Amino acid sequence: MNPSVTRHEPTPASSPVVDPQTGLELYELSHPWGHGAPAYPGYPDTRIERSVTHARHGVMAQRIRTVMHTGTHVNAPIHLVQRAAGIGTLPLGLFFGNGVVLDIPKEQWELVTAADLESATPAVAVGDIVLIVTGWHRRYSDSQDYFGHGPGLAPEAALWLRDAGAKLVGVDTPYVDHPLATQLADHRGGPLAPYLVPRYESETGRVAAEDFPKLHPAHRALLEAEIPTIENVGGDVDLLLGKRVTIQSFPWRWPEGDACPVRLVALRDDRGDYRIETGEAK
Repeated sequence: MNPSVTRHEPTPASSPVVDPQTGLELYELSHPWGHGAPAYPGYPDTRIERSVTHARHGVMAQRIRTVMHTGTHVNAPIHLVQRAAGIGTLPLGLFFGNGVVLDIPKEQWELVTAADLESATPAVAVGDIVLIVTGWHRRYSDSQDYFGHGPGLAPEAALWLRDAGAKLVGVDTPYVDHPLATQLADHRGGPLAPYLVPRYESETGRVAAEDFPKLHPAHRALLEAEIPTIENVGGDVDLLLGKRVTIQSFPWRWPEGDACPVRLVALRDDRGDYRIETGEAK
């Protein structure tokens, strides 16, 4: 073995990474993805195998089988709306631009409300990418806690975001909606998590079917308005709470895609003098 060759260390540099020429700071807002990535209850694990290996062939290539709704990913309208747009047909401009990182802490089974969004800072402007941080990203794991006990958007919060002019909405939870408004509970082929409804009703004294009568109402409201959504926001998002930033999250050019993993990154310039050139002649 060549002693000058060292094994690659997979741990990325911590945020921010600073461009030495412009001072532009890049922040990682994605969870790690790959073998063992937490999967939604009822979904198969991401499976990765090396079809070609260094030891045998001198090169390496991998084969991947995955549900696209794993890890930090973006959802297209077609995910919940029949005959709607697929991920690769959406305009690139939806996935890059001005954005806000809203600090809206929530505990188990709480809802993000329209009032929460109205009072959060910075204020949401027309055309913003909006990332909603409840703190649940700190619990990201293969656990009932992360997938079954988290908060979610109230339907009126989704309508508020639509009316405020958000062009892309991200959440640091596994679902846009409350987990009791998903297939984990008694909705469309559920419950995928049979423990959830009895636990909710025992701990809250409430009836789950009365509190959450519809499947994905908040998520559907956003996708029907052609506002893509990002689930499982994470990484170093805590460093940007309450900040206005530039955000990028490009998916694959897959016209029929219902969803796609993304590398979610925020760009920030504390000096305030960096400008992205338009490309137009001066």
